[in-house]
This record gives sequence, C-alpha cells and structure tokens, in this order.
Amino acid sequence: MIFIAPLMLLVTTAAAAPADPVGMGRKAYSQCLSAQIQPGLEKKLTLGDFQTDMKKTCAAKETAFRTAIVAADKADGMSEKAAQADADDQISEYVDKITAEYEDYNAPG
Repeated sequence: MIFIAPLMLLVTTAAAAPADPVGMGRKAYSQCLSAQIQPGLEKKLTLGDFQTDMKKTCAAKETAFRTAIVAADKADGMSEKAAQADADDQISEYVDKITAEYEDYNAPG
C-alpha cells in the first residue's frame, strides 16, 4: 500500500502537466499538410498549385507551430533571429517532405 500513494501522485501530476505546445503544433501542422495530398491529387493540381494551396490551407497551423517553436527556443536562451531560423528550418522540412510525397504520387508509371 505504501507504493500505491507515490504512484498515484505521479500519475496525477503527469495528467495535470501542461501539454507540449511545440509537439502539439508539430502534430497539427504535419497532419494538415498530409491531408492536402489526396485532394490535390483528385484536383490534378500542378506541383506549384499544390504548394500554394497547401500553404494557404495550413497557414494558421503553420503560424501556431512557428510561434511555439520560437517561444520554446527563446525560453532556452536562443536569440530571436536564431529561433526564427530554427522555425524556418523545421517548417521547411515538413513542406519539403509533403511536396516530395506529392511528386512521388504524381510520377508517371
């Protein structure tokens, strides 16, 4: 019985811990980007039109993700410029990945 009380306290504390804004933003943004592939294929969008549509559709999620990254980086001691560059890099990686997937689905053969 002595072990149950500390375990219950640990579980309660973990449940009350605030959610990770960067992780939540990353998940929401990547899901939004991924969700654009099928509609783009159905509309037979060119690569450029797909990228434009994807950016427009996921703009709010991108902003939230960027804000979370910058805030976390600055809390860790990064400068504003470095934090923005980190956000740019992370967002670019997701966009590049989804763009490559779209290209693969559109490849002849």
